[in-house]
Amino acid sequence: MKTAVPENIPAGPGVAGVDEVGRGSLFGPVFAAAVVLDHSSAGRLLTAGLNDSKKLSAKRREQLLPLIQGLCTDAGLGQASAREIDCLGIRAATELAMLRALQRLDRSPELVLVDGSLPLRLWSGPQATLVAGDSRSAAIAAASVIAKQARDALIRRLSQRFPGYGLERHAGYGTVLHRQALLTSGPTALHRRSFLKRLWVGHR
Repeated sequence: MKTAVPENIPAGPGVAGVDEVGRGSLFGPVFAAAVVLDHSSAGRLLTAGLNDSKKLSAKRREQLLPLIQGLCTDAGLGQASAREIDCLGIRAATELAMLRALQRLDRSPELVLVDGSLPLRLWSGPQATLVAGDSRSAAIAAASVIAKQARDALIRRLSQRFPGYGLERHAGYGTVLHRQALLTSGPTALHRRSFLKRLWVGHR
């Protein structure tokens, strides 16, 4: 059930912001986080420089993460694996990661704010989509930071298991370095095979 959201309301009791990271990566899971903030905490985080995780440096995200974790009313983290992405498609897998994040909240939110224009089809409760939501909602921005930091930490660990792909440098995205390593060494068990079809076609 989609609900209209009043503008300029960054957060509130029972309102969860949800966002994903890693949707366009060639490697590993897609992550999502859900965050609930009260108005006071949202204001403090915005004053501290909270923004869309893509607009923040790695150092700034690292500084903000414990502040978000200390101020949020509730938070949940979810992911969907590379295999689930290949089986379900990226949109459905992303929604699954979001649903898992919401299910890990202590209490089911009264309203879910979803970053972007596409609704979360797996969620049966009230929700609203916010285009550029991570720049308009503190809860969504906080979710983007939590998800980004969690996924980056996982990819750094996995880079030790799968050396030679430069995962620690690009987090699995399709850089020139990553694409060349794939053409030379082939994909790992955690690469998204459905994302690599164009790469092979272009180099036959």
